Amino acid sequence: MEMPSRQDFFRQLLSDCVIPTAGQGLEQVWQLLLVCLGCRVFWRLGLPPWLKHLGTVVGGFYCLSHFFQLQVIWVVLLSVMCYIVLFLCRHSHYRGVFLSVTILIYLLMGEMHMVDTVSWHKMRGAQMIVAMKAISLGFDMDQGSVTTIPSPVQFMGYIYFVGTVIFGPWISFNSYLQAVESQRMSFAWFRKVTGSMVKSIVCLVISTCVAPFLFPYFIPIYGDKLLTRKRKKIRGTFIRWLRAYENAVSFHFSSYFVGFLSETSATLAGVGYTLEKDNVKWDLVVSEPQRVELPRSMVEVVSSWNLPMSRWLNTYVFKSTQTLGRFPAILVTYAASALLHGLSFHLGAVLLSLGFITYVEHVLRKKLASIFSACVLARRCPSGCSHRNKTTLGVRVINLLFGLLSVFQLTYLGSFFDVDGDDMLEEEGYGVTFTLQRWRELSWAGHWVTLTLWVFYRLLG
Repeated sequence: MEMPSRQDFFRQLLSDCVIPTAGQGLEQVWQLLLVCLGCRVFWRLGLPPWLKHLGTVVGGFYCLSHFFQLQVIWVVLLSVMCYIVLFLCRHSHYRGVFLSVTILIYLLMGEMHMVDTVSWHKMRGAQMIVAMKAISLGFDMDQGSVTTIPSPVQFMGYIYFVGTVIFGPWISFNSYLQAVESQRMSFAWFRKVTGSMVKSIVCLVISTCVAPFLFPYFIPIYGDKLLTRKRKKIRGTFIRWLRAYENAVSFHFSSYFVGFLSETSATLAGVGYTLEKDNVKWDLVVSEPQRVELPRSMVEVVSSWNLPMSRWLNTYVFKSTQTLGRFPAILVTYAASALLHGLSFHLGAVLLSLGFITYVEHVLRKKLASIFSACVLARRCPSGCSHRNKTTLGVRVINLLFGLLSVFQLTYLGSFFDVDGDDMLEEEGYGVTFTLQRWRELSWAGHWVTLTLWVFYRLLG
């Protein structure tokens, strides 16, 4: 059967996928965005603070009910439990710890099938936002950045803040209070909302309509014309890796879609700005796709994937466990991330693998930077660093090689996020057999490379 011409292909892609996908995306979220705007206008009316908090509780609860129907009861139960624990421990200096333990027990009970698996996994994102907010509030009270225990309506307003209750991102309690005070609705605010929404829809289209056709059409790897003179084994390996990259790209852009959508809803509701003298700058950033798709390092990829969550993990988990040592603190941080995302084997395997990969990359590049006095650290050096070699050819080559290695690891780790996979399997979580089979097909290459780099680091002394 002949392949359609480029013109016919793009016309069919536009009419059969791009336009329907964009329309469905807008159809799913327009009510959320409308409620965010409604709350923003409501807060501008000069009402008493308690009434503003009550309004955001109502708006957030409506959105949760719209997206999750009766399953919203599990989010309500978690939020009520968190406030009860916070109130009972109001005189303690370990409120963050008590809240963390309470949430840990609750999430473990849910993951152990206290609730229907599919229903629980659908609630995973909302549960994660509630957990992050409650834990951060507890630790902020312990550290004094929040001086008094919030009233029930303040606490529930923060938890159900309409701009973040469905897709995130995490915001601090003080940021929520600033949002309720409400800055004026300026052109800069409208431009930020519009820009984030457009980026969100573009990422959705790329994930759904472009990435799945990236190689099958433009590079006919499944046809007979490519690699016909190569051995069958080499051809099969080549196709598997390209297929893995295709899956990874589709998964990445689906995540960016959620990230930019959360930027849209949060900014629309009035959060995510900084004050520079008398100028309000709407600068909320959730994801930085360019730093993920064209990475300097896996360390940069992890932090750029979801900036608010990265800050939360660094502030409330990593820094709290640094006394254990850097490597144990990294493992605890990734274990906490795995628990928040849900105890499915494939997510846990990816996140714990990321812990080893980022640690090995960090210590190796730190060692190379010391030996060669070169700017080859996992993160970019500040302008006034003491390294002698900053932008020499050798430095650029080393950074390029580590960047390509990061693309390789992203492909390897994202290989089993199959866009053509079983929807029920995805909702219930990929099992051990499925995950190990995918990595076995790629010869465990990512793990072997990480082990090799670790041995090389140890040999450097």
